[in-house]
Amino acid sequence: MEEIAGQLNTDILRVVLFGPESTGKTTLSRQLAAHYKVPWVAEYAREFLQAKYDATREVCNFEDLLPIAKGQMELENQAAIKAKNSAVPLIICDTDLLETQVYSEIYFNDKVDPILAKAARSNQYDLYLLTYIDTPWEPDDLRDKPHEREALFERFKVKLQNNSLPFSTLKGDKTVRFHQAIGEIDTLLKTHAARR
Repeated sequence: MEEIAGQLNTDILRVVLFGPESTGKTTLSRQLAAHYKVPWVAEYAREFLQAKYDATREVCNFEDLLPIAKGQMELENQAAIKAKNSAVPLIICDTDLLETQVYSEIYFNDKVDPILAKAARSNQYDLYLLTYIDTPWEPDDLRDKPHEREALFERFKVKLQNNSLPFSTLKGDKTVRFHQAIGEIDTLLKTHAARR
């Protein structure tokens, strides 16, 4: 049975970009990590699935999801260790296991592996930045839902609401979103510092 590591128990803040495909999560998460000079957690699924597609021309299947979740948590925990030495106690995540769960529900008729669901529930993030669909859809080997963007966005938003998770929706062009995100993260950092 595939094991998924839990989050490391540290005092760092975790911010995750969340939302449908082609809404600027990777670009923005990289920019934010560079701005705060903190570790960036890449999306493991992209590397994993691109390698699979390049080798076999096959896309994601249900059995891929646990290895993806395992790889994602390994990347996140490595970043959490690095963040202990950062001036700012923060990591910026391109994605999380809850996003993997949403995609499992979308592509596999609401089917989710219980191990993935349990791991997604147990992880905690201090802020979700939900990316809206007002960015141009850019095709690639893995993206396939250009005409379902509004419905997908609503699924991601409802998932955050139903789980009572802290989130802010980012809209506008790249510059506007970047400044919105900084405002949200700066507030989070101030609140965290006041508690210490």
